[in-house]
Formats: sequence, structure tokens, C-alpha cells
Amino acid sequence: MEQAMPYIYVAAAAFIATYLCVPLTKRLAHRLGAIDYPSKRRINTKPIPRLGGLAMFAGLCVALIVEIAGIKILGWPPILIPHPSMSISYPILGLSFLVIVITGAVDDVHSLSPRSKLLGQILSACIAAAGGLLIGRVVNPFAPGTYIELGLIAYPITVIYLVAFTNIINLIDGLDGLAAGISGIASLSMFSFAVLSGRLDAAALSIALFGACVAFLRYNFYPASIFMGDSGSLLLGFGLGTISLLNVSRTAALTSLIIPLIVAGVPILDTLSAIVRRKRAHVSIGQADTGHIHHRLIHEGYDQRQAVLLIYAWCLLLSLGAVVINQVSVGWRVAIFLVLLACSALFATRLHLFEPVLRHHYNPKTQQDEIVTPDDPAFAAEERAAAEVREERLEHLEHLIPGKTPKSTDSHK
Repeated sequence: MEQAMPYIYVAAAAFIATYLCVPLTKRLAHRLGAIDYPSKRRINTKPIPRLGGLAMFAGLCVALIVEIAGIKILGWPPILIPHPSMSISYPILGLSFLVIVITGAVDDVHSLSPRSKLLGQILSACIAAAGGLLIGRVVNPFAPGTYIELGLIAYPITVIYLVAFTNIINLIDGLDGLAAGISGIASLSMFSFAVLSGRLDAAALSIALFGACVAFLRYNFYPASIFMGDSGSLLLGFGLGTISLLNVSRTAALTSLIIPLIVAGVPILDTLSAIVRRKRAHVSIGQADTGHIHHRLIHEGYDQRQAVLLIYAWCLLLSLGAVVINQVSVGWRVAIFLVLLACSALFATRLHLFEPVLRHHYNPKTQQDEIVTPDDPAFAAEERAAAEVREERLEHLEHLIPGKTPKSTDSHK
């Protein structure tokens, strides 16, 4: 219990600071005009202030201050110690967090272009990689006892990994309490992995992130009085990506790399399905749609609270599976992973996550190619036209098959 007390204090510090700062960020959001107004894509039916991520960032900063004070005054075990196989500069790593929060906050206020927002994410990831947050080599799964040296390629791999992790939370942030709840579950799971592997820095960051998420849920769970905005979703995604890398050594085994991906399986699946769905519809990957998991659940008849709780349950299932995988032999790891994968695939199929909800349509009035949704009459017209084309192709094939009698039509009667 004595060893757990520092983590309890850190989590409490993040919780209290976030809780107290949310009302301040509400006022700031109103003053700066950072407000989410109702629209076709958004679930909210009234204007809601965003910028909630600033409150969570304040919670993390206060938690860090409490941690450092505990080390200096109370003799807590030091957490900002050199990684056994990574030469990490923690001040530079902290700078990367500041940059990602600023990027999100500017987007919340001024609505950055996708390219500008991506550049901010890449800059944050580059700073973290420059600060030593790297995996230098991985265990070769095909030749036990040998390693695959990554060399300079470790830098772009780390940047891509962090940017991807940042965006999976950003994309799934669509219902009250969804992103904060998923991130809280994931951070608590990663905390357990960090404690087991002796990574005190990862453990402190993950438990602080958990405290901030729980506090923010007080205001963000349905019905929400504030949204985290991109300042929050980018922070949470970047934080979870950082924790997952801190949890592994510079020489990473395949299992240690897969476990954080299992924990974040729901937002990863949501992001993957969004990419496939938009590619199938021949629209830009950055084009927003209403085909995400939370949208599909709402369309199925669930209300916001039910949809969020169902996704929480799914995340908990994956997190528990990851915890078990971390404790069993290789054979059982493969079996559990396949079961989790099959369950998630069935759920995704049931919700039609990979089916397009957008389509290009030529508008003769504007003489431009426009994007339409199932709610627009043009979408139904496109569906009927596509069905007629498929029918014509089928009839043509039937004519080509020897001995095959074509379908009769009124003209043949």
C-alpha cells in the first residue's frame, strides 16, 4: 500500500486540478468563440464550448509538480530517471506535449486546415523522437534470439506511430464522454503494464492521465456541458502513444508492441474502417462522414448514454484480454488475440462500419462533382443507378453463357 500512495496522490492531483480548471476553460471558450454549434454531423442539439483539453493539460502539469515535490520532500522513488535502454530528455518530451496541446487549442479557436493540424502533430512527434523516445530494435519473431536493428528508420517509425495514435482518439471523439472514457480505460490498463514492467515514468504519466480523464467526465458525460475539443483529443492520443512507447524497452518484443494496440483496439478499428469506407466511396480520407462506431450505434436506435456505455464495455473487454495476454504463454496469447480479433470483426460487420456513407454526385445545376449522404435524394438516385448497371451487366453475362435462357421481358411476351 505504501508503494501505491505516490500514484494515488498523483491521480488525485490530476483529478482535482482538472476538475477545478474546467469552469475556467468554459469561460475562456466562450470568450474566444470556441463553440461547437449543432450540425448534420454533430450529435449535440445546442451550442457547447470546447477547449476542455486545456483543463486536462493543467491537471497533468499539476500532477507533475506533485510528483516532483513528493520526490524532493517525501522521498518518493524518482520517476524521471534514465530509461534502461532509451536516452530520454524529459524536458524535451514535455515540450512535445505543449506543442500538441497548442496545436489542438488553436484548431479549437480558429479551425485549422487538416494539413496545418497534421503539421502540428508531426512537429510534436518529431520533438518527442528527438528527445529520445525511440525503439532502436525489435525482436525478430522468425529467428529467436536475434534482433532487427532499426537504425535511423526508428525516427520516422516513431513519428508515424505517435501521429497515428494521436488521430485515433481524435476521430472517435463524437459522443459525450466517449473519448475521455476510452482514454481513461486505456490509461488505467497501461498503468498496470507499466507497474509490472517497472517503468515508473510510464506509470506516473498513465495514472495522471487517468485522473484527468475521470475528472473531465464529470462535465463531459451525457449530457455534456463542455467538449474536450482537439486540444483534448490530440493530447489524449499523443499521451497514450507516448505511454505505450515508454512501457517498452529500446529492444521491443512483438508482444510488448501489440498489447497497446489491443488496448486501443476500438479507436484503431474505427479509424481503419473510416479509411476503407472513404476509399470505397472515392472521397478524401480527411472527408468527415457519419459512419463511425458511435454514429452507427445511434442509427441502430441506441441513445447517447447507451452507445457510450456499449463502447466502454467493448474497450474493457479488449483491455482485460490484453492483461491476460501479458501473463500467459505464447500459445494462449495467439488464441486470445484471435478471439478478440474475431469478436471485434463480428461487431464491425454487424454495424456495417466498412460500408460507405458518402458518394460523389455530379450536380447539373452547379456543374460540379459534389459529395452527398444517404439523407440526400441524390444518394438514393446514385444507388438506383448503380443497381441498374449491375443488373445490365448480369443480363449481359447471362447472354454469354451457352444454353442460358435470358430473363423474359414485356417485349418478349
